[in-house]
Amino acid sequence: MKSFLIVFVSLITIVACKQREGKAEGEKNYIKLDDTTNLTTIEWIDSTHHDMGTIKQGEELEIPFRFKNTGDKPLVIESATPGCGCTGAEKPEEPIVPGKEGVIKAKFSSRDYQGSQTKYVTVTANTKNSNTANTTSHSLSFTVNIEKQ
Repeated sequence: MKSFLIVFVSLITIVACKQREGKAEGEKNYIKLDDTTNLTTIEWIDSTHHDMGTIKQGEELEIPFRFKNTGDKPLVIESATPGCGCTGAEKPEEPIVPGKEGVIKAKFSSRDYQGSQTKYVTVTANTKNSNTANTTSHSLSFTVNIEKQ
């Protein structure tokens, strides 16, 4: 009887853990980026590059990169990764439904910089180009000229 109880409790624990793992994975991504049946298209509304002009050293900038889901599947922004520590990036956490818009916000601190700077953010999403090729990586950039205080 004791062996049966141990096996029964073990099975219950394994099943519960597996169900939770699957749910957590689904909650995080909603859509798997490597599943080509879920690819969609993206249009960068303003541009993938912004010229932010001239600012004073020490100022902080927020640079919006607006986009639209131009495909027929939900658009999932998996990551928005800045190229260096002086730049941050915020991405939408929820999928963007077809026809709707979203924004990725780059944030830049000019505290330790002078002169002309170009910074990058790499975006990973479930996207393809018009030839249905998998183009899940997108490069966003901005330039700024920083005047010494």
